[in-house]
Amino acid sequence: MIIKKMHEMGIRSEHAYLAAMTSVGLSVVAWMGSMKMEHGTGLARADRWGIFVGEWAPTFFGLGLALSHYEQQDGTLTAEVHEFRQPRKAG
Repeated sequence: MIIKKMHEMGIRSEHAYLAAMTSVGLSVVAWMGSMKMEHGTGLARADRWGIFVGEWAPTFFGLGLALSHYEQQDGTLTAEVHEFRQPRKAG
């Protein structure tokens, strides 16, 4: 139900995968930023920021997989992926 609603809103699996990869990068940025901007709070605080943002990635990857399955059933998965999955004819 949620995946169908997301699909109807125009959110595709590629968007979720991009968000997952972005969250991995933001995790590193959050960790480094916390280390440099919050002097005196220590490594533990920076680690918590990095882990907090880093936990978004599996959620977005999971949404990407669910959307991809929905797109396959719906027939709206991009043509490039369908072409990639087509069995090759013996030459």
